[in-house]
Amino acid sequence: MSENDHGEILENRKQQEDVLLRQTPFNLTMSQTRKKSSSDGEETKPQTSFINKFLRGSKLRSSKAESKSENNDLKTSDVQHSDETRNTATSDTGTQLGPQDEKTGSCHERKATLGLFVKKGPDRVVSVEHLEAGSEVSVLAKPLTSGMELESSLEKNETFLQKLGEKAVDKCLDLNNCRLSTADVREMVALLPSLPDLEKLDISWNDFIGGTLHSITEQMHVVSKLKSLRLGSCRLTADDVRALGEALKALPELEELNLSWNSKVGGNLPLMLQKFQEGSKIQTLELVDCALTSEDGVFMGQLLPMLQNLEVLDLSINRNIGGSLNSIAQGLKCTSNLKVLKLHSCGLSQKSVKGLGAAFRSLGELRKLDLSCNKELGGGFEDSLAQLATLGRLEVLDVHQCSLTTGDVLSLTQVIPLLSSLQELDLSGNKNVGSSSENLLSRLRFLPVLKSLLINSCALERETLTALAEASIHLSALEVFSLSWNKCVGGNMKLLLETLKLSTSLKVLRLSSCSLVTEDLALLASVIQTGHLTKLQKLDLSYNDSICDEGWAIFCQNVCLLKELTELDISLRPSTFRDCGQWFRHLLCAMTKLPKITEIGMKRWILSASQEKELEHFDQHQSSSIHFDHGGFQ
Repeated sequence: MSENDHGEILENRKQQEDVLLRQTPFNLTMSQTRKKSSSDGEETKPQTSFINKFLRGSKLRSSKAESKSENNDLKTSDVQHSDETRNTATSDTGTQLGPQDEKTGSCHERKATLGLFVKKGPDRVVSVEHLEAGSEVSVLAKPLTSGMELESSLEKNETFLQKLGEKAVDKCLDLNNCRLSTADVREMVALLPSLPDLEKLDISWNDFIGGTLHSITEQMHVVSKLKSLRLGSCRLTADDVRALGEALKALPELEELNLSWNSKVGGNLPLMLQKFQEGSKIQTLELVDCALTSEDGVFMGQLLPMLQNLEVLDLSINRNIGGSLNSIAQGLKCTSNLKVLKLHSCGLSQKSVKGLGAAFRSLGELRKLDLSCNKELGGGFEDSLAQLATLGRLEVLDVHQCSLTTGDVLSLTQVIPLLSSLQELDLSGNKNVGSSSENLLSRLRFLPVLKSLLINSCALERETLTALAEASIHLSALEVFSLSWNKCVGGNMKLLLETLKLSTSLKVLRLSSCSLVTEDLALLASVIQTGHLTKLQKLDLSYNDSICDEGWAIFCQNVCLLKELTELDISLRPSTFRDCGQWFRHLLCAMTKLPKITEIGMKRWILSASQEKELEHFDQHQSSSIHFDHGGFQ
């Protein structure tokens, strides 16, 4: 096994550890499993259905004065889903792992939201939201059931609104990741007729939706004002997809449709989306990991010209559409308002990228372009990257793990100075960047608003690291800087000294598996000691096993000056186990002086019996919650 292969295996292991708690589809499933298992061993009790609890509302006193006081405490808000990015779910390590940017909490943390926006006078609008599932609150009216008549449900909702205000002006029903049962789905269906002004419906990550969607789509005509419909990871069946296609005709105001993580969408896309008419108001279309076929890709190319208002298109993790990208590219020429285009892991090739390049001229509003994890497109940029220069408003460019060739790097070198609006650049996992990117990295100085620079695992050499260091001192807006898995950083931290001193906005610094030595850590400690890096929130120094106890001691004595720090990782490699030195006491002392710290990664560091007692004593007397992860893997 070559050194590069071994490094990639370790990097993957590191990434798996880093994202263990991130909300990928698997993690969301596991969070639900954990929630179920938490009640193991307890006596099973009859449970009030989630929808019933959800509709009970908050406790309102009968006194008019008291009601007025409570209403004044309500916060004005508009319930919206999170985007990151969540990244697509692209982490700052440069690896897309799932729709992380779509989740706002695990199953046991989620709160169902029924945004009832109530007008109080001509200018004041307040909202009632975040009614917690499972909370014991006073019963406003008898719970709604699927057998109730429409008149009864209207009466109860009207009663609810009368206690809060005069008129409902907007509504949002958010049941995302709430483990809805089939009974809950029936009650939700019964509720829809009483919500004629509903604009947002999110029932993503609820497995029991699959096979029952027809009962919901049959009621779509009563919520014809719906603007956002999110059905991600609902295990939709082919019948569900067809039923949804028919229902879309009843939603003329629809602006957002998310069907991600439903494999049955693949092969059935025309049956569903052919109902979209020219002039459709759709602005966001997300079809991540839907097992789209090449035929679906061709259909998408034909559909795009009808979506004149489209701003976000995410077709990521559909590996079979690469062969039909020319058709998609032709359709993209008609979507001049497009701002976000995500084609992560779509099986793109050299040929398909060249076709995509021709569409760039028509995408003058594009802000984010994600072509990451398409390992067959290497060489495709050599002749087409010039068109990238026409994207003058581009803010995010992600080409990590794209097997960029020397020719690609040369083309990118010519384009970079023209992308003056670029805020995020990810070149990670492209080995040729390390040996041929001296000029490319030196031209980063022409990106005055660059906030995030990820160059993980690029096999940087000393010359390219020097060019990067000289350019990075001009990046005053830099907030995220990641050089992980570049061995040449070890012993050469002095090249980055000025960068660390001048990066006054830096919030995330990742130097994992960089072969750092004791002198490097001492230099980092000196930078901290002199009052720099004061805004740093996340610091990753993991997998640097060559640092001796003296180096860790110097660092731990100064890390307390990073008052904004929330996460610190000093874990060892999976193959390495070491005893903690006396520096562990300095680390505990530092933690008492860091008001925002929540996570300390110490995998495979072995604590002595006395150190375990010190840690136990620390946990007992520490007011804030700090998680020390030192379990490791045997």
